[in-house]
Amino acid sequence: MNKAGSLSPIEIGALVALVNQARFGEAEHRVRALLTRHPNAGILWKILSVALVRQRKDALRELRTTTELLPDDAEAHCNLGAALHDKEQWAEALISLRRTLDIQPDNTEALVDAANALKALGRAREAVALYQLAIRHDPGLLEAHNNLGNALLELGRIEDAAGCYRLALQLKPNDAQILCNLGNAQRLLGLLDQALASTRRALVLDPASSVAHNNLGLILCALGQRDQAVASYRQALVLKPAYVEALNNLGNVLRELGVRREAISVYRRAVELDPGRAESHCNLGNVLFELRRVDEAVASYHQALLLKPDYAPAHLSLGLALRQLRRPADAELSARAALAIDPNYVDALSLLGELRADRGQFAEAEDFFQRAIGINPDFSYAFSSIATHRKMSNDDSAWLKGAEALLAKPLPLGHEISLHYALGKYFDDVGQYDHAFEHYRQANELTKRYGSHYQRADLTRLVDQLMGRFDTAFMRRWRTEGPTSQLPVFIVGMPRSGTSLAEQILASHPCVFGAGEVAFWNAAYHANQDAQREPRLDADLMAGMARDYLRHLTSLSGEAQRIVDKLPANFLYAGLIHCALPQARIIHMQRHPIDTCLSIYFQNFFSIGPYANDLGNLAHYYGEYLRITDHWRAVLPATSLLDVPYEALIEDQEGWTRRMLDFIGLPWDPKCLDFHQTDRVVITASKWQVRQKISRSSVGRWRNYERFIGPLRSLVE
Repeated sequence: MNKAGSLSPIEIGALVALVNQARFGEAEHRVRALLTRHPNAGILWKILSVALVRQRKDALRELRTTTELLPDDAEAHCNLGAALHDKEQWAEALISLRRTLDIQPDNTEALVDAANALKALGRAREAVALYQLAIRHDPGLLEAHNNLGNALLELGRIEDAAGCYRLALQLKPNDAQILCNLGNAQRLLGLLDQALASTRRALVLDPASSVAHNNLGLILCALGQRDQAVASYRQALVLKPAYVEALNNLGNVLRELGVRREAISVYRRAVELDPGRAESHCNLGNVLFELRRVDEAVASYHQALLLKPDYAPAHLSLGLALRQLRRPADAELSARAALAIDPNYVDALSLLGELRADRGQFAEAEDFFQRAIGINPDFSYAFSSIATHRKMSNDDSAWLKGAEALLAKPLPLGHEISLHYALGKYFDDVGQYDHAFEHYRQANELTKRYGSHYQRADLTRLVDQLMGRFDTAFMRRWRTEGPTSQLPVFIVGMPRSGTSLAEQILASHPCVFGAGEVAFWNAAYHANQDAQREPRLDADLMAGMARDYLRHLTSLSGEAQRIVDKLPANFLYAGLIHCALPQARIIHMQRHPIDTCLSIYFQNFFSIGPYANDLGNLAHYYGEYLRITDHWRAVLPATSLLDVPYEALIEDQEGWTRRMLDFIGLPWDPKCLDFHQTDRVVITASKWQVRQKISRSSVGRWRNYERFIGPLRSLVE
């Protein structure tokens, strides 16, 4: 050890006295003067580092020099470790603190700081042992009791954590932070009333605690008081604008309340503040997915997994998005990855069930849903999926009891909506139509909370615009233009008009691939509106649309002679489609208007517009649909458009199937009559129905609800 040289004990004592008297600046000045003569005097460096630390000046260089000159001085290593700890340089702090403990094993300050560093480094289990050792040396260490509770909480030992917080409160009953921590543990234990009392008491003691306001929001959410939770999160963010956890929590509750667009901005702010937090990226992806921006959602999930490969929620969410993109094998891999991380992850089991149902494997699907309920009897989506994928009966009393019990509890908005739809389906299946309609009505009214509004004037304006641009004169001029490809077959019409059935029948033909709902023409039309304002559509523009679309179809199935695009809303763009692809065939499915509209009203759709949740809006939408399809029938060549009545297809399956095949230029194949046995992925709401034989049960179904149809009556009058 380097000696102080000619420094006398009196000089050193005087410097120590200055520090003890809080005359830190004077001590610093005198030490620096002495160091010019005694640069290797470890004691001077030690006193200087203490004086600098007490003045809140950067002292790392001086602290490191001290430990180099006084390598066996436990206090010097402890001081350096504490400074590094305060700067959150955890790994380096741990090295110094362990050196302290090698020299002085019972140094409680070093034990607590080392435990804090271990916890910050993700080594909570090791931290627990050091906190416990510190408490054994000094049972009165308030910080050790509190931080031990935090480490145990991280390890999932919630009851033990609550015990630590209670011991800490015995030492200091009015500590707001510890009360806040206890409230959080009580929330996780399901002791919501106790949690609320502890957290409110913490806020009385410290109204400026952003953590307490955030935790209060979590408790209020658990109690189903989401509007009050929003206020708590907002207050937390007023106090601490860069509080990433509160931003994520606010985004989550906004999603549950249906305020999705604000949720996006909240999550984006969280990502900006901390780009390395996987949870923020995953949350952003979830709300983008709910807004049908699936490709953007996938990018967010990939970023989350890049940051945190073992993050099960991101694997699950990615799987849901991949399923929507019709990549079932990849979706299953994501679900399996989530289950490998958490074998009891009920959402992943539910996704595996949905993937089985997409393939028509309904018994296997229900096994997955039942497994999920066995793990978590309150998992509402499994109850909903069971009802969706088979016909319910009076024998399903256990299902009914469980679903109604769940609905009596505070639930996220999406869960509540799905249960109402499921109960509507149950009561419809058992013939209790009044009960069924009431649940469907509640489901649709709750869905309106998501904040999407149907603007009738906007659709009317679009239809006027389309009819004006693609009028008779224009369509006649254009008939000789465009590629000659006969690859695409479009099935259009209102949702729930038999479009999935028609696709399933045609896709059963060996030469046909069913591509499902291909999103292309709506975006293509709106992206090129400026060009379409010219007196004549630009031929290059149309050729580009056709080229891009055909390239996409070919990527889905390069071997098929025909590829079916079953996006019902393409009825709006039949004129544009014909101009771009004049040899393409368009099959227009028609069904009784009230049967069609009620069937839409009774479905919990993922990707349909807000018109679906109101009978008056449904009537308006249907009226505009009739107007534009009447126009296409008048201006398109008879060879390009075939009207197929749903009810006629049900009555004469073979006759109408032959007509459809002849229309698209393919020979008869008897496999089309056994469409319900065709092995293919169907992710639409009709996945169960298209796996059943032709039945008249859905024809005239509206009469069961005749007293409820209100505005829809005008569609037949």
